[in-house]
Amino acid sequence: MKPIYYLLASALLLTSCAQSPSVTSPDGNIGVYISRDGTSLTYNVCVGGEQLILPSRLGLDADGLIPDEDAKMTVSHSSFDETWQQPWGENKEIRNHYNEVALTLSDDNLEYTVRVRAFDDGLAFRYEWNRASGDSVVVRDELTEFAFARPATTWAIPASFETYELEYRNLPLDSVSDANTPLTFQVDSAALFGSIHEAALYDYPEMTLRRTDGRTLKADLAPMPDGVKAYLPAQFTTPWRTIQLGQTACDLINSGMILNLNEPSKIADTSWIKPQKYVGIWWGMHLGTMTWTMGPRHGATTENAIRYIDFAADNNLQGVLFEGWNEGWENWGGNQHFDYAKAYADFDIDSIAAYARHKNIELWAHNETGGNIPEYEAALDSTFAYYQSLGIHTVKTGYAGGFAGGQYHHSQYGVRHYQKVVETAAKYQLMVDAHEPIKETGIRRTWPNMMTREGARGMEWNAWSAGNTPEYLCTLPFVRLLSGPMDYTPGIFDINYERAKADSGRLEWNGPNDYCKINTTVARQIANWVIIYSPLQMAADLIENYEGHDAFRFFRDFNADCDWSKALQGEIGKYIAVVRRAGENFYFGAGTDSEARTLTVTLDFLKDGITYTARIYADDPADPTKVVISEKQVTASDTITVEMAPSGGQAITFMPVIANT
Repeated sequence: MKPIYYLLASALLLTSCAQSPSVTSPDGNIGVYISRDGTSLTYNVCVGGEQLILPSRLGLDADGLIPDEDAKMTVSHSSFDETWQQPWGENKEIRNHYNEVALTLSDDNLEYTVRVRAFDDGLAFRYEWNRASGDSVVVRDELTEFAFARPATTWAIPASFETYELEYRNLPLDSVSDANTPLTFQVDSAALFGSIHEAALYDYPEMTLRRTDGRTLKADLAPMPDGVKAYLPAQFTTPWRTIQLGQTACDLINSGMILNLNEPSKIADTSWIKPQKYVGIWWGMHLGTMTWTMGPRHGATTENAIRYIDFAADNNLQGVLFEGWNEGWENWGGNQHFDYAKAYADFDIDSIAAYARHKNIELWAHNETGGNIPEYEAALDSTFAYYQSLGIHTVKTGYAGGFAGGQYHHSQYGVRHYQKVVETAAKYQLMVDAHEPIKETGIRRTWPNMMTREGARGMEWNAWSAGNTPEYLCTLPFVRLLSGPMDYTPGIFDINYERAKADSGRLEWNGPNDYCKINTTVARQIANWVIIYSPLQMAADLIENYEGHDAFRFFRDFNADCDWSKALQGEIGKYIAVVRRAGENFYFGAGTDSEARTLTVTLDFLKDGITYTARIYADDPADPTKVVISEKQVTASDTITVEMAPSGGQAITFMPVIANT
């Protein structure tokens, strides 16, 4: 029997929002209604009987995709409910439960369908077509609108077709000029949160949002140099347009809807795809103590590589990354030519790879392209085959440079390229960590070797700018991370860069940087390993800053291959608390904004009947560089008090007592 409030909600939907064709979520709380006026289609959305989206346009401005006025309309309904497992992820087990309506307009030359799915945690729709004649479809614009019925508060970065490394804007909906997705919103004076995004982005430009008037946002696609948005085949399915919904901001984090809108894995054997913790020669370049190019301060040398491999092996880490190992960095800012298989003379890649295999450590390959897409694509197969021969299973890609010919990173051209890299990598059993990427839209379900991405302001911004604020870090989980994992590269322990600033030969890279520092406590840096999810999780600091540091035990104990996750508490831009389970152990992370904050957290996520040792890494209220470490035994019936200093945080490992004896 359904709960009474579900029945009441359904009744309200029928009385205040009734239109046809329509679909409601399995719990009856969300209703989506489609209207036809000749060749024009609109939709509206109700939640709990209240209008959320007023009648809004659907469709595309594209040659050959307008059915005849008298086109036959057919409507079909279906339901789906499954629980599926992924090889890795925030949650290994995910339920996919929805109701669906498909409205199809057909004439002698065209079948055009709007497919809508309603989940308990949101809704999605896409466009599908099959033309009987015509070689291709030219998309000039997408008509999709989101016309909000009520005022709302939003969090998003500005729209850009080139970068996501922008600061969040917290604006009233009617003050938003443009935005990239995810765009997170809260309906004013209501317990309703949502996020507009997209799922399953293939062979199509990314969608940004532009406000047309009032509270109406319209899809705005990244164009090609000639102004066309996309060139598509006569049979095609667009990405899903998505609206995730929840009663709390944490409900959005805990949703699996974006993943559910993607197809099952196309990789039959995923045994080689493994989450891992890693360290790397990277942070020193941003601090100016190392260089990417050969010279007296070259970071990626054989000597340093051996040191980092040994550190990884001694500290229960699985991978090492070396940036600046290959020839081409001397061209940076010039013709952007890199050789992806030829190492610098002081980096003996063959012996390094052999040593890594001997130590059971995964060696990563780094490919900076500088945006030279034709060169990189021409070298993909030979490069990836070479890495496979060395026993390399992970490649970090970079695109810090403009694409030739006026192409945008996020256009159809860019989307096609990023996908080509993922699929080529799968052929050679390579996992991908993409920087300067296209946005994540859940394709990691279909291509689980697409592990993680940057796609926002990461750690490096702290090295040569005013840096990322604690408010930014408390916004990230509710916006960017809704799309998928991020390689933020967390975990800086030397938050004031004392070691770097004591180096008399330090280089000023990317401008004056003596004023730069990390804008959080060290405890918050530790908590970020839990809060900012990535299956490839980095300890980003110089390894000298971890050696002999008691607090580094957290990362040694941490497991990046988690089985279950839940956002426990949080307010956008203010604080966040997350817990993850890997095997029998639990890992907790919490962080606050520039205000001190105390949380009370119930431990009912722990398994009943088991006593755990809670090892707590907390702020020292008097010194943000210090971490107070303590232990106590707890059970699922206990609560803990989490006290965080301004810009601080707390991290906790929960391990069964029996496992420690």
